[in-house]
Amino acid sequence: MDEGLSRVSTVHGRPVYLVGRSIPLVGHIAFGVIDRGTNILQVRPSTLCPHNCIYCSVDAGPGSTTRQAEYLVDAQSLASWATSIAETVKKGRVEMLIDGVGEPLTHPKIAWLVETLSSHPYTWRVAVETHGGFLTRTLVRRLAEAGLQRINLSLDTLNPGKAKLLSGAPWYNVERITEIVEWAVRETSVDVVLTPVIVPGVNEEDIYDLVRFAEKNRLGEKTGWPTGVLPQKYEAHKYGRKPRGVREWTWHKFYSWLRRVEEETGYNLTPSMEELGYRRMPALPTIYRRGERVALRPVGPGWHKGETLAVDTRGARVFSLYCTRPCKGRIVKARVARVKDNIYVAIH
Repeated sequence: MDEGLSRVSTVHGRPVYLVGRSIPLVGHIAFGVIDRGTNILQVRPSTLCPHNCIYCSVDAGPGSTTRQAEYLVDAQSLASWATSIAETVKKGRVEMLIDGVGEPLTHPKIAWLVETLSSHPYTWRVAVETHGGFLTRTLVRRLAEAGLQRINLSLDTLNPGKAKLLSGAPWYNVERITEIVEWAVRETSVDVVLTPVIVPGVNEEDIYDLVRFAEKNRLGEKTGWPTGVLPQKYEAHKYGRKPRGVREWTWHKFYSWLRRVEEETGYNLTPSMEELGYRRMPALPTIYRRGERVALRPVGPGWHKGETLAVDTRGARVFSLYCTRPCKGRIVKARVARVKDNIYVAIH
């Protein structure tokens, strides 16, 4: 196994690997940096997750049936890649959005990462996405002192029983989480915006409670956002969970529902990207083309079953490699199957 990938523990019966400095941090959807051509860089430090959400689009948490490995990324390497892209590609200030296919707050150096990113001259603001189970007053205060400006909180309901159902975690305490939110916006510099996933037939009626909570606590105001609630549409993904009896809404139905709730509450739930401060910016160029043959070096187990983690021989990009025949030898020749957003998949 490559020295850049080392096993550090086991969680939920799956090995956890530290992604070291010799592995490129552009190319994989599960970790590293993702640039989608805007003034937002997605910074992904961890795939670990204690929650088991029934709608999870990436099958995270204890109940995963598709994952074979989890990853934690070397924080110094991650900060270096993110700030370098901001400096050399964006050439302007960006939002560093710490998110992931798990719970970002599981990374042991999350406060250090926030502080390092926020102190860089090309950083406009730093935000983190969380489902809230790991939030404590101590952690929020540490993150605020490190320079965190906003928490995107995936709070799907204020109903305690329904919150346990949706999170798939009997220990999930929505009352404790809302108490921390109220304290955080009152006593720290951190702003909070709610990002509930709307699961048809389960929690669409809960939006009214969430709007009232956001209005009462003036969520979104510290960072000048036009809203404190940004509902997300439940989508059924190939590797995601599909709650029994739930039929996915079309985008037309979702936005029609949002507009109806806006009319009933007088609350803005559909702000434009421009209103949120987002805009297009130059994107990191792709260095491979679909269909191109590429020499890859396998470095360890991939994220999903049947997948291998591999690095190109230039040491420039990390790949999800699927082997339809044995990947024998130190170098394998593979066909590039995906390049969009510099997320690379290859087939051997």
